[in-house]
Amino acid sequence: MVVFTPEQSDFAKSVADFCKRETGTREQRNKWTNNGDENHSQELYGKMAELGWAGINVAEEFGGAGAGNVELCIFLEESVRGQAPIGGIGPTLITAAAYEKFADDALKREVLAGVVAGDALSISMSEPEAGSDVGALTCRAEKVDGGWKINGQKTWCSNAHFATSILLIARTDSSGGKHEGLTQFHIPAGTDGLKINQIDTLGGREVNDLYFTDCFVPDAAVVGTVGNGWTQLMAGLNTERLILAAMQLGLAERSFDDTLTFIKERKQFGRPIGSFQALRHRMADHATEIAATKELVYAVAQAADANPGKMMPREASMVKLKATEVSKAMTIDGMQMMGGYGYAKEFDAERLMRGAIISTVFGGTNEIQRDIIGKTYGL
Repeated sequence: MVVFTPEQSDFAKSVADFCKRETGTREQRNKWTNNGDENHSQELYGKMAELGWAGINVAEEFGGAGAGNVELCIFLEESVRGQAPIGGIGPTLITAAAYEKFADDALKREVLAGVVAGDALSISMSEPEAGSDVGALTCRAEKVDGGWKINGQKTWCSNAHFATSILLIARTDSSGGKHEGLTQFHIPAGTDGLKINQIDTLGGREVNDLYFTDCFVPDAAVVGTVGNGWTQLMAGLNTERLILAAMQLGLAERSFDDTLTFIKERKQFGRPIGSFQALRHRMADHATEIAATKELVYAVAQAADANPGKMMPREASMVKLKATEVSKAMTIDGMQMMGGYGYAKEFDAERLMRGAIISTVFGGTNEIQRDIIGKTYGL
């Protein structure tokens, strides 16, 4: 079983206690989320930033805590399990890691100082005709005097409507292969020529369409090396998929906790419904799957901490695949076991299910994860 150091165990308890105190009731969560219409409270996130948690994996030289992947996963798991409405944290931490690795010193210090203080960030890759096939993107950045002029559309961009800045992946050269000629750009909020339209989804307004029309950014906006965006994206996969996995582990645990409480209290035919074999066996299976997922999440986190900079495509894809599939199965089954109450907004089951379903799509669909894993075995 996963064994934490005393310091890590204390940290997990601190995050859990914070969530119990700030978001432990439906009334509290409604206060932070405009009665459930939003999935990210910048005010609550600011409180976490004051405790040093927003910059947990940012290096100490930039004002962060300098913690490792294990501590990062602990924070995310306990925050989601505690239903803290900080849905913007995943894209923020994924994007912050890219700035820390590739931005020049001045931009790095500017952006990371904001992250530590509680700023939200966004990263924009997908386009209407380039989702899983990121190399097919066509949003173009053209070199002009003093900078770059950007034209094109992006879609499914999380956080863009409230982020301080967006890390854009655009095509700067079409002369080579599709994975060549991609470049990352820093786009501050409010940049002229950028229009953001929110997209209505099953989970609410979490993602956005971005439209760039002669949007100018200076040369200093380039993050990393011109034309090397694909390699830079690949270097962040360990962090990205661990972040997604830890969050979905927390969501699965919350669904299990809520379902267990309900089936112990709800009675039919004169006894708690959890005492019936059909439900008892379902919960036993889910408990086992969640425990196995936790082992995998923290094994990959420890491996990433022990081998900084090492690409782990098999392990990163496995952990994202496993955690999201377990979360999806748990939340759907949790709704079923709660019957009509699982469908009612009086309870959290339907919201948890919505949060789990989309996790098998973003961050690389689970079909893509299976393909990557298969290829690492020479298939």
